[in-house]
Amino acid sequence: MAASWLIWRPDRGRSFKHEGILVMLIMDLVLQSVNGYLSSPHVGQEAPHSRDAQHGPVITSPVVPSAASVAPTDKENYTSKCPSGGLCSRLPAECIECNYYHNCTYGKPAAFTCKPRKGVHCIGESGQQESHFLLSITCQFCWQLDPAQYRCSNSTNCMTVSCPRQRYNATCDVLEHVHCLGRRRFQKRLFCNWTGGYKWSTALALSITLGGFGADRFYLGQWREGLGKLFSFGGLGIWTLIDVLLIGVGYVGPADGSLYI
Repeated sequence: MAASWLIWRPDRGRSFKHEGILVMLIMDLVLQSVNGYLSSPHVGQEAPHSRDAQHGPVITSPVVPSAASVAPTDKENYTSKCPSGGLCSRLPAECIECNYYHNCTYGKPAAFTCKPRKGVHCIGESGQQESHFLLSITCQFCWQLDPAQYRCSNSTNCMTVSCPRQRYNATCDVLEHVHCLGRRRFQKRLFCNWTGGYKWSTALALSITLGGFGADRFYLGQWREGLGKLFSFGGLGIWTLIDVLLIGVGYVGPADGSLYI
Protein backbone atom coordinates (compact mmCIF):
# COMPACT_ATOMS: atom_id res chain seq x y z
CA MET A 1 0.00 0.00 0.00
CA ALA A 2 2.99 2.31 0.79
CA ALA A 3 4.43 1.49 -2.60
CA SER A 4 1.20 2.31 -4.32
CA TRP A 5 1.11 5.60 -2.40
CA LEU A 6 4.62 6.45 -3.61
CA ILE A 7 3.71 5.54 -7.14
CA TRP A 8 0.50 7.46 -7.19
CA ARG A 9 1.91 10.50 -5.30
CA PRO A 10 5.48 11.11 -6.55
CA ASP A 11 5.36 14.85 -5.86
CA ARG A 12 4.88 14.17 -2.13
CA GLY A 13 8.49 12.83 -1.82
CA ARG A 14 9.92 15.95 -3.43
CA SER A 15 8.00 18.15 -1.02
CA PHE A 16 9.35 16.20 2.00
CA LYS A 17 12.87 16.65 0.67
CA HIS A 18 12.40 20.36 0.17
CA GLU A 19 10.87 20.72 3.64
CA GLY A 20 13.82 18.89 5.24
CA ILE A 21 16.29 21.19 3.54
CA LEU A 22 14.27 24.20 4.70
CA VAL A 23 14.21 22.93 8.28
CA MET A 24 18.01 22.43 8.29
CA LEU A 25 18.53 25.96 6.99
CA ILE A 26 16.27 27.37 9.70
CA MET A 27 18.10 25.38 12.44
CA ASP A 28 21.46 26.59 11.14
CA LEU A 29 20.29 30.21 11.31
CA VAL A 30 18.98 29.68 14.85
CA LEU A 31 22.29 28.18 16.03
CA GLN A 32 24.26 31.08 14.52
CA SER A 33 22.00 33.58 16.28
CA VAL A 34 22.44 31.80 19.65
CA ASN A 35 26.23 31.72 19.29
CA GLY A 36 26.29 35.39 18.38
CA TYR A 37 24.21 36.25 21.42
CA LEU A 38 26.42 34.26 23.79
CA SER A 39 29.58 35.90 22.44
CA SER A 40 28.18 39.44 22.63
CA PRO A 41 29.61 41.84 25.32
CA HIS A 42 26.38 42.29 27.24
CA VAL A 43 26.45 38.67 28.35
CA GLY A 44 29.64 39.28 30.36
CA GLN A 45 28.00 42.28 32.04
CA GLU A 46 25.46 40.09 33.71
CA ALA A 47 28.08 38.28 35.79
CA PRO A 48 31.29 40.31 35.99
CA HIS A 49 32.47 38.34 38.97
CA SER A 50 32.64 35.15 36.95
CA ARG A 51 34.89 36.79 34.37
CA ASP A 52 37.15 38.15 37.11
CA ALA A 53 37.34 34.73 38.67
CA GLN A 54 38.63 33.28 35.41
CA HIS A 55 41.06 36.01 34.34
CA GLY A 56 41.99 37.62 37.70
CA PRO A 57 41.30 41.16 38.92
CA VAL A 58 41.77 43.95 36.43
CA ILE A 59 43.56 47.05 37.75
CA THR A 60 43.18 50.04 35.47
CA SER A 61 45.82 52.10 37.29
CA PRO A 62 48.52 51.13 39.80
CA VAL A 63 47.64 51.85 43.42
CA VAL A 64 50.68 53.62 44.84
CA PRO A 65 50.42 55.64 48.06
CA SER A 66 51.36 59.22 47.50
CA ALA A 67 53.95 61.00 49.60
CA ALA A 68 51.24 62.85 51.48
CA SER A 69 49.41 59.65 52.41
CA VAL A 70 52.47 57.85 53.79
CA ALA A 71 52.59 57.79 57.57
CA PRO A 72 55.40 59.84 59.17
CA THR A 73 58.60 57.87 59.62
CA ASP A 74 61.08 58.08 62.44
CA LYS A 75 62.35 61.37 61.06
CA GLU A 76 61.54 63.15 64.31
CA ASN A 77 63.46 60.52 66.27
CA TYR A 78 66.86 61.44 64.84
CA THR A 79 66.23 65.13 64.06
CA SER A 80 65.60 65.77 67.74
CA LYS A 81 69.15 64.52 68.44
CA CYS A 82 70.77 66.48 65.61
CA PRO A 83 71.74 70.10 66.35
CA SER A 84 70.66 72.52 63.64
CA GLY A 85 73.09 75.10 62.29
CA GLY A 86 76.19 73.46 63.75
CA LEU A 87 79.31 72.25 62.02
CA CYS A 88 78.72 69.30 59.72
CA SER A 89 81.85 67.55 60.97
CA ARG A 90 80.54 67.67 64.55
CA LEU A 91 77.19 66.01 63.83
CA PRO A 92 76.46 62.67 65.50
CA ALA A 93 76.86 59.59 63.32
CA GLU A 94 73.11 58.97 63.08
CA CYS A 95 72.59 62.45 61.61
CA ILE A 96 74.74 61.93 58.51
CA GLU A 97 75.13 59.45 55.66
CA CYS A 98 78.66 58.67 54.46
CA ASN A 99 80.12 56.72 51.55
CA TYR A 100 82.58 54.58 53.49
CA TYR A 101 85.17 52.49 51.69
CA HIS A 102 87.24 49.73 53.27
CA ASN A 103 90.47 49.99 51.29
CA CYS A 104 91.98 52.60 53.58
CA THR A 105 95.07 51.99 55.71
CA TYR A 106 94.20 50.71 59.18
CA GLY A 107 94.90 53.21 61.94
CA LYS A 108 95.50 56.06 59.48
CA PRO A 109 93.22 59.09 58.90
CA ALA A 110 90.88 58.73 55.92
CA ALA A 111 88.44 61.20 54.36
CA PHE A 112 84.93 60.14 53.37
CA THR A 113 82.20 62.04 51.51
CA CYS A 114 79.15 62.58 53.73
CA LYS A 115 75.86 64.45 53.63
CA PRO A 116 73.36 65.37 56.38
CA ARG A 117 70.23 63.30 56.53
CA LYS A 118 66.90 64.69 55.41
CA GLY A 119 65.70 67.45 57.71
CA VAL A 120 69.19 68.09 59.17
CA HIS A 121 70.94 71.40 58.38
CA CYS A 122 74.59 72.11 59.03
CA ILE A 123 77.33 74.49 57.95
CA GLY A 124 80.94 74.10 56.88
CA GLU A 125 84.08 75.78 58.13
CA SER A 126 83.26 78.82 55.97
CA GLY A 127 79.89 79.29 57.66
CA GLN A 128 77.86 78.36 54.58
CA GLN A 129 75.23 75.65 54.60
CA GLU A 130 76.53 72.49 52.97
CA SER A 131 74.77 69.53 51.40
CA HIS A 132 77.98 67.48 51.07
CA PHE A 133 81.17 67.62 53.09
CA LEU A 134 84.33 65.63 53.83
CA LEU A 135 84.64 63.80 57.14
CA SER A 136 88.07 62.70 58.35
CA ILE A 137 88.11 59.71 60.69
CA THR A 138 90.55 56.98 61.69
CA CYS A 139 90.38 53.94 59.43
CA GLN A 140 89.11 51.18 61.74
CA PHE A 141 86.02 49.09 62.25
CA CYS A 142 83.69 49.82 65.13
CA TRP A 143 84.61 46.66 67.02
CA GLN A 144 88.26 47.78 66.89
CA LEU A 145 87.60 51.01 68.80
CA ASP A 146 88.98 51.76 72.23
CA PRO A 147 86.66 50.37 74.95
CA ALA A 148 86.06 53.95 76.14
CA GLN A 149 84.35 54.73 72.79
CA TYR A 150 81.49 52.24 73.09
CA ARG A 151 79.10 50.93 75.73
CA CYS A 152 78.38 47.24 76.26
CA SER A 153 75.67 45.35 78.07
CA ASN A 154 76.68 43.81 81.38
CA SER A 155 75.84 40.27 82.39
CA THR A 156 74.99 39.39 86.00
CA ASN A 157 74.75 35.66 85.34
CA CYS A 158 78.46 34.83 85.11
CA MET A 159 81.07 34.38 87.83
CA THR A 160 83.74 37.06 87.96
CA VAL A 161 85.72 35.25 90.67
CA SER A 162 86.65 32.02 88.92
CA CYS A 163 89.68 30.36 87.43
CA PRO A 164 89.92 30.65 84.53
CA ARG A 165 87.94 33.89 84.30
CA GLN A 166 84.58 33.52 82.63
CA ARG A 167 83.51 35.46 79.55
CA TYR A 168 80.09 36.43 78.20
CA ASN A 169 78.69 37.67 74.87
CA ALA A 170 78.02 41.40 75.19
CA THR A 171 76.06 43.69 72.84
CA CYS A 172 78.00 46.92 72.32
CA ASP A 173 76.88 50.29 70.87
CA VAL A 174 79.29 52.98 69.66
CA LEU A 175 78.95 56.40 71.30
CA GLU A 176 77.01 58.99 69.30
CA HIS A 177 79.88 61.28 68.29
CA VAL A 178 82.33 58.48 67.44
CA HIS A 179 82.65 57.58 63.74
CA CYS A 180 83.87 54.22 62.52
CA LEU A 181 83.50 51.68 59.71
CA GLY A 182 80.94 48.89 59.72
CA ARG A 183 78.00 48.30 62.04
CA ARG A 184 77.69 50.58 65.04
CA ARG A 185 76.16 47.74 67.07
CA PHE A 186 78.24 44.60 67.37
CA GLN A 187 78.83 41.55 69.56
CA LYS A 188 81.95 41.18 71.66
CA ARG A 189 83.12 38.53 74.10
CA LEU A 190 84.13 40.19 77.37
CA PHE A 191 85.29 39.11 80.80
CA CYS A 192 82.69 39.12 83.57
CA ASN A 193 83.20 42.42 85.37
CA TRP A 194 80.02 43.26 87.26
CA THR A 195 79.83 44.04 90.97
CA GLY A 196 77.24 43.37 93.64
CA GLY A 197 78.42 46.23 95.90
CA TYR A 198 80.79 44.29 98.18
CA LYS A 199 83.91 46.15 99.33
CA TRP A 200 87.24 44.38 99.46
CA SER A 201 88.45 46.56 102.33
CA THR A 202 85.41 45.68 104.45
CA ALA A 203 85.79 41.95 103.80
CA LEU A 204 89.50 42.06 104.71
CA ALA A 205 88.86 44.06 107.90
CA LEU A 206 86.19 41.59 109.04
CA SER A 207 88.48 38.67 108.26
CA ILE A 208 91.29 40.10 110.41
CA THR A 209 89.14 41.19 113.39
CA LEU A 210 86.13 38.84 113.46
CA GLY A 211 87.25 36.10 111.11
CA GLY A 212 87.25 33.56 113.93
CA PHE A 213 83.46 33.96 114.16
CA GLY A 214 82.89 33.75 110.41
CA ALA A 215 81.95 37.44 110.03
CA ASP A 216 83.91 37.75 106.76
CA ARG A 217 82.12 34.77 105.21
CA PHE A 218 78.74 36.01 106.39
CA TYR A 219 79.43 39.42 104.82
CA LEU A 220 80.30 37.83 101.48
CA GLY A 221 77.07 35.80 101.49
CA GLN A 222 78.75 32.46 102.15
CA TRP A 223 76.51 31.26 104.97
CA ARG A 224 77.64 27.64 105.19
CA GLU A 225 81.33 28.58 105.45
CA GLY A 226 80.41 31.24 108.01
CA LEU A 227 78.58 28.75 110.19
CA GLY A 228 81.49 26.33 109.86
CA LYS A 229 83.95 28.95 111.09
CA LEU A 230 81.59 30.04 113.85
CA PHE A 231 81.17 26.58 115.41
CA SER A 232 84.81 25.59 114.90
CA PHE A 233 86.18 28.87 116.30
CA GLY A 234 87.75 29.66 112.97
CA GLY A 235 89.12 26.17 112.55
CA LEU A 236 91.13 26.73 115.73
CA GLY A 237 92.66 29.78 114.13
CA ILE A 238 94.02 27.98 111.07
CA TRP A 239 90.94 28.64 108.90
CA THR A 240 90.94 32.29 110.00
CA LEU A 241 94.56 32.77 108.96
CA ILE A 242 93.96 31.10 105.59
CA ASP A 243 90.91 33.31 104.90
CA VAL A 244 92.90 36.46 105.65
CA LEU A 245 95.39 35.44 102.99
CA LEU A 246 92.74 34.36 100.43
CA ILE A 247 90.64 37.51 100.83
CA GLY A 248 93.79 39.66 100.81
CA VAL A 249 94.85 38.37 97.37
CA GLY A 250 91.24 38.47 96.09
CA TYR A 251 90.87 34.71 95.60
CA VAL A 252 87.81 34.53 97.87
CA GLY A 253 85.09 36.90 96.73
CA PRO A 254 81.32 37.47 97.02
CA ALA A 255 79.05 34.45 96.75
CA ASP A 256 77.15 35.94 93.81
CA GLY A 257 80.31 35.84 91.68
CA SER A 258 80.68 39.62 91.36
CA LEU A 259 83.78 41.78 91.76
CA TYR A 260 84.75 43.86 94.77
CA ILE A 261 84.24 47.59 94.62
